[in-house]
Amino acid sequence: MVKVRYLFLLISILFLSSCGGDWLPLSLDENLGYQSSQQVEENGFFKIVDESEYPEAYQSLNKLKDKILASGQLKHQNDFHWELKIIEDDSVLNAFCLPGGYIYVFTGLIKYLPNESALAGVLGHEMAHADMRHGTQQMVKNMGIGLILQFIFGVDNSSLLNIGANLLSLSFSRSDEKEADLKSVNYLYATDYDARGVATFFEKLKKENKDPELIEFISTHPNPDNRIEEILKEWKRLGAKKGEKFTKEYQTLKNNLP
Repeated sequence: MVKVRYLFLLISILFLSSCGGDWLPLSLDENLGYQSSQQVEENGFFKIVDESEYPEAYQSLNKLKDKILASGQLKHQNDFHWELKIIEDDSVLNAFCLPGGYIYVFTGLIKYLPNESALAGVLGHEMAHADMRHGTQQMVKNMGIGLILQFIFGVDNSSLLNIGANLLSLSFSRSDEKEADLKSVNYLYATDYDARGVATFFEKLKKENKDPELIEFISTHPNPDNRIEEILKEWKRLGAKKGEKFTKEYQTLKNNLP
């Protein structure tokens, strides 16, 4: 009888796996994100900026993050962690958000962007990956049914650490990247920010003739032109409202970084 029950469960999981990732428990996102965040913060590869030493920088970034969350556009606004950390590395133009809402921003990206709405656009893009559960779905796709079964029947800490390490090396599909771009526009459109913020990053890269293949943020979709076009199209579809860029306030944020 027990074997029949497990067989039924396995068949049910296989069927649900073909239907997308919405059926997965949200606690899976939180567990995956937490384990990956431990990898980020404890392996010594990244230098996390101490909030107690740079409170003004964290205050500015958390205000920006909270404004995006308050837009009312995120499906899992109240379900995930949404904690933000700064990584000190001026050579990296990147940010990422792990499942469960663990957000990391490199100082290089902050210093490279020209205004607050541009950073909000990039953060909106990364938060969209978590909100749409792209990372969790990719993990299930890559690791297969074993990941789900481990989660349901129990998994030891060493396995969780391996899963967390694998998550950090994931890259998103082009459809995931496009969805995150458009979600960023929608998030910002419901705030006082210029909703075209994420396009500012691509426009700056294009203007400076930087090789997209060298930029981690866009390595899975190396054509900024297409992304700018789609972002502007979505902004116009929403009504083409012009928001604020907060350039002066952004300079203050830059001055408060290490």
